[in-house]
Amino acid sequence: MDAHDSAPRVVVGVDGSPSSHAALRWALRHATLIGGVVDAVGAWEPPSRVGWSAPVVDMSFDRDVAERRFTDELQTVLGADRPVEVRTTMVLGDPSDVLLDASRGAEILVVGSHGHGGFARALLGSVSTRCAQHAACPVVIVRPETVAA
Repeated sequence: MDAHDSAPRVVVGVDGSPSSHAALRWALRHATLIGGVVDAVGAWEPPSRVGWSAPVVDMSFDRDVAERRFTDELQTVLGADRPVEVRTTMVLGDPSDVLLDASRGAEILVVGSHGHGGFARALLGSVSTRCAQHAACPVVIVRPETVAA
């Protein structure tokens, strides 16, 4: 058994939004404080699963694009210096379902207040709301960082 197997897991949803960036930074700080590891989780769906009517769906292309965006976001937010271990997972599926599954056995689930969909004026996004209601662990919902004027 590896030492990280017993370390507290901090699961964070990653989708490329400003809220997601803030959630990832929050998760890193929290994991550092509790001696935990971060499980950065991304979800992807081909256009046909989210209501697009594409004549041809190339699942490998869609997955490659999603993984490239996921990797780029992690690199942008984390840079070269990672204070704690960060494990990454990209899963085919609905983001809410993927994060709820990942929350099992976690110390905490961290999500952004809004992702890339829905209504911009809503208090919370649909994924963060569903996670707050159904996760198997405590949930922290992080708002996007703002620059002070």
